[in-house]
Amino acid sequence: MSDTTKKPMLRALKGVVQDSPPIWLMRQAGRYLPEYREIRARQGSFLDLVYAPDLASEVTLQPIRRFGMDGAIIFSDILVVPQALGQDLQFIEEKGPILKPIRNAEDLKRLSFENFAQTLAPISETLRLTRASLDREGFDHTTLIGFSGAPWTLACYMVEGGTSRDFINVKSWAYNDPASFEDLIDMLTQAVIEYCIMQINAGAEVIQLFDSWAGVLDHTLFARFVIKPTRRIVEALKEAAPHIPVIGFPRGCGRMALDYVQNSTVSALALDQQTAPKWAANVFQNLMPVQGNLDPVCLLAGGLAMQASAEDILAHLARGPFIFNLGHGVIKETPPQHVEELVQMVRGWA
Repeated sequence: MSDTTKKPMLRALKGVVQDSPPIWLMRQAGRYLPEYREIRARQGSFLDLVYAPDLASEVTLQPIRRFGMDGAIIFSDILVVPQALGQDLQFIEEKGPILKPIRNAEDLKRLSFENFAQTLAPISETLRLTRASLDREGFDHTTLIGFSGAPWTLACYMVEGGTSRDFINVKSWAYNDPASFEDLIDMLTQAVIEYCIMQINAGAEVIQLFDSWAGVLDHTLFARFVIKPTRRIVEALKEAAPHIPVIGFPRGCGRMALDYVQNSTVSALALDQQTAPKWAANVFQNLMPVQGNLDPVCLLAGGLAMQASAEDILAHLARGPFIFNLGHGVIKETPPQHVEELVQMVRGWA
């Protein structure tokens, strides 16, 4: 096992303030890189690539080799969890994920843990291969990141049957029959715990929980279906692997993020681009490390706009424990040169 004290991301997550902060980007492995598009063209479907450990590991490593990122997030998707529970899942080009909806207590009977571990075993193998390659290729500064969707966000996709603008079906279920909806959340909470422990056992050094649709809830449902299950997950992971930090990303939740920080027990908070860096520094960094939060469209645009935004983030957040990232994932049309320029800018900050 490589010396974790050399890893800037792990140092930041322990509260260490560094001259220049570590950097990685959500969706840093993917469609904006020509080397990814070459592999994807040969492999075919997105899910075929996710479940091919040798190729998924190669894709995970591509941005590390190209840009020298401080974090390598495993190439996968949050929706492998509902698929492992037995929900039908397809990815349609230019349309996104399509799932057979789960809409009520009766539909829940279609889900089970019977094939859960077997379905997700290739993801564990991808992590093992990536861990070995990072060590072999001398990336001793790079932290291996595992991840999962958080229960609320997974439920959104599972109930809506894909993406949504208004989340009427999932929120209606939560309001009209909270007891049976909580059964779904409880099942997903247990699934996320098991999946994250699998990833940790395979070599993940950090876990990030993506709650991409946390911001669509009011404060009451946010407490019940975002904070409460997140706390259960983090507590279970701390019991199983107390040395593994957990980064929470409750995107779009605004000032409810303070409740999340105070009550979820995550190790660090990932910020979306709507969060003002000055406010985040004043409110959160005395409580825990933060990660974020350049607008992905600003990265797409590049140039002076990107420089100004990145400098504003660094000026306010690099004085505390901090990991530079985006406020969401890299957009597929982003020129790789812009990513290279951003990495150089962050590396040169002192």
